[in-house]
Amino acid sequence: CPGNGICKCRVCECFPNFTGSACDCSLDTTPCMASNGQICNGRGTCECGTCNCTDPKFQGPTCETCQTCLGVCTEHKDCIQCRAFDKGEKKETCSQECMYFNMTRVESRDKLPQPNQPDPLSHCKEKDVDDCWFYFTYSVNSNGEVNVHVVE
Repeated sequence: CPGNGICKCRVCECFPNFTGSACDCSLDTTPCMASNGQICNGRGTCECGTCNCTDPKFQGPTCETCQTCLGVCTEHKDCIQCRAFDKGEKKETCSQECMYFNMTRVESRDKLPQPNQPDPLSHCKEKDVDDCWFYFTYSVNSNGEVNVHVVE
């Protein structure tokens, strides 16, 4: 019972936080905690202290690695472009596809939120349809609300 239980009559009686016939399965979910505070990044289950990723795109010890995923900036740039500047690939479908975030306009890049806030924050620099750069931040708060700040 590798130190995780007591052997009685050739059967392991596991200590709290361990299970399995040999008490070799930890019920501790700490190793499964992703950087966003979710177990297995919300994309898997924690089994014996190890993530079993249920979303095939995600892998790694906490299901946070995605080789084929676009970055947050690239993924959302079309919606931010149509909401903020009324142009881009999603201009015609903007009101149907792009209302999932709260948007705040700021005057300049130094007015964008900075990384010292509690919610994970991505600073983005993307090109618009006119080949001009635009800047925004993307964050998700603890309630799951998406907040975007765009430089006018």
